[in-house]
Amino acid sequence: MRVRTRAAIVAAGVVVAVVALLGVWFVTKQFGQHLRLPLASRTCTVEADGEVVLSAEQMANAATIAAIGMQREMPERAVVVALATAYQESHLRNIAHGDRDSLGLFQQRPSQGWGTPEQIQDPRYAARKFYAALKKVKGWEEMRVTEAAQRVQRSAYPEAYQKWADESEVLTRALLGHATGAVACTVGSPTMRGPAAAAALVESLALDWGLSDLIPPADLTGFAVPAADSRNGWRYAHWLVSHADDHGVKRVRFGDLEWTAEHGTWAKVKGSGAEPTQVLAEVFAAT
Repeated sequence: MRVRTRAAIVAAGVVVAVVALLGVWFVTKQFGQHLRLPLASRTCTVEADGEVVLSAEQMANAATIAAIGMQREMPERAVVVALATAYQESHLRNIAHGDRDSLGLFQQRPSQGWGTPEQIQDPRYAARKFYAALKKVKGWEEMRVTEAAQRVQRSAYPEAYQKWADESEVLTRALLGHATGAVACTVGSPTMRGPAAAAALVESLALDWGLSDLIPPADLTGFAVPAADSRNGWRYAHWLVSHADDHGVKRVRFGDLEWTAEHGTWAKVKGSGAEPTQVLAEVFAAT
């Protein structure tokens, strides 16, 4: 009797395990491409006709990829393709490993002529090389995201890029200034502070956007980025927030909205009522 009972318990356990595995398989099969593993650090939220949550590192890399696309005067569609490619290849992380000798955001290979390992692991260089290769693809503008990306990457999984198209479109709308107050990041302990942070911020704005006339401010509260119009203003404002963690940004203001590292969100502030012509930024003071 005991043997039969034990056998029944074991059999029941096997059935439960099989059912559980089948359940996992079904969910993965049906919804796998939309499942997202929890981020170790959910620090940035992007809302622009959709929502994307990224870590500070991912957000900074996404902002740089978008900025380089605009500096190269690429169509906005190119930014969507580039972001979807980096999403798939590295999950927007500048990794130092990959398949064979693949490296960086786009998993480019030195052995295939993409550049030296050091160059490929420079996000700006990697983005420029991707856009240059995409530009050579005849008719890429009319292709699906995954088809355009595949013509550049030549992946063993040519359809894999498409699953990131929606997220990439949300990021592109926000980072290219089609939405206001769309990028919100929280900052813990900033990597940089004081004059060093301000100087690095000015240098990065020049490298990403080509803003070569900016001068590091003596007064950390008076750092201003000229904005020709509202759209450009939000491009720079969202870029500044995206790089808040790695550049020590404490506060960003454009028009009547202000983001602060303390709260990690945008809020209305009293403005002059005039058309905004500059983005104001402040970095953390040196301790």
